[in-house]
Amino acid sequence: MALPSIALPGTLLGPAAKFLPGPGTHIHDSHIYASIAGPVVSSATPTPASSKPKPLPLLSISRNTSSTTTNLLSSGAGATILPEVESIILARVTRLTPRYANIEILCVSDTVCREPFAGMIRREDIRATEKDKVKMEESFRVGDLVRGMVVSLGDQSNYYVTTARNDWGVVVAKSAEGMGIMAPVSWKEVVDVRTGRRERRKVAKPF
Repeated sequence: MALPSIALPGTLLGPAAKFLPGPGTHIHDSHIYASIAGPVVSSATPTPASSKPKPLPLLSISRNTSSTTTNLLSSGAGATILPEVESIILARVTRLTPRYANIEILCVSDTVCREPFAGMIRREDIRATEKDKVKMEESFRVGDLVRGMVVSLGDQSNYYVTTARNDWGVVVAKSAEGMGIMAPVSWKEVVDVRTGRRERRKVAKPF
């Protein structure tokens, strides 16, 4: 498979058998996924000249602000685009209540929004089954990046978003202590890649 030029959190980059994970990536089910948004970089792994066999390429996501901005804009990012019903979005959780999560919509389809849009994920829209058993604190945390779909234009201040599908939900989680990034390990758990600490989430199935 060809490497994508631009990745969003949760984007499949390639198999771990052919690449090494670098900064801005993580491994899940023997595949490498993007942990942050930005240009995808493949570089040779530094090794002694006598080393055999040939080392695997290193995959990483560029954190260079200027180059990231240039690449995103050249691919249509920052364009004026409005979420519509059935638009697939990427959003950041900004606030939790027992009934809903407030979000900032950052991307619509493959386009990075020039300004974030306010949205809301209601408790009944988090998953498709056992809706009465859903707990907000076990589904999202402030700072999480969430993939979902717009189901209603809502009121004048919020778009209503659903994550009630296997491939929708948290793609990158922030730990409760705010100290590290957490990667998905199952449909309802994420793990801190540094400490091994696990927390509950409504996890999006990787691409």
